[in-house]
Amino acid sequence: MPAAAPGGDQNGFRRIGERQRLDGGFFRVVSGTFVGPDGFTFEREIIRHPGAVAVVALEADGRSVLMIRQYRGAVERALLELPAGKRDIADEDPELSARRELVEEIGREAQSLIEIARFFNSPGLSDEQTIVFLAELLSEVPRQAHGVEEEHLTIERVLLAEIEDLMASGDLCDAKSIIGLYAARSLLRIRHRAAAAP
Repeated sequence: MPAAAPGGDQNGFRRIGERQRLDGGFFRVVSGTFVGPDGFTFEREIIRHPGAVAVVALEADGRSVLMIRQYRGAVERALLELPAGKRDIADEDPELSARRELVEEIGREAQSLIEIARFFNSPGLSDEQTIVFLAELLSEVPRQAHGVEEEHLTIERVLLAEIEDLMASGDLCDAKSIIGLYAARSLLRIRHRAAAAP
């Protein structure tokens, strides 16, 4: 779970309590009690979530990435996504979580793995934070699928240049994947400019 802000005070707001409403296994629903700058006390329902990792698996050509198409019951459709997963192993380093997801979902190991983005998924409702990594110098290993959705997912190769077209068509509509792909493409462009500089 992301740490609370230093001192617990932001713009005069302060959390003064929290009670659990539901234990959903890897997540919890709580009612948080807060005090605003004017002294008014109010409550908000919050989903406490351990967070997640996502991985942009860059192919050797430097132009394409490996993504998955996986069924998501909440929206009742298969979505085009980056390999990703919950940080549901206590105290596991995010990089290790990312490496595990690479093997489980697309059967790849990476010689290089660097963090390129970190964001809150839906801060009006949850404290879930996703950390995105760029994986490079990939090698193929046996997949280790977990769960029925992973067993039936498909792996797809996507060109970074196609991001906007995929979004316009509605085929790419997963937030973590859009953020991760843009972050990766931005970093690669910076590298290219630096390499081309005299």
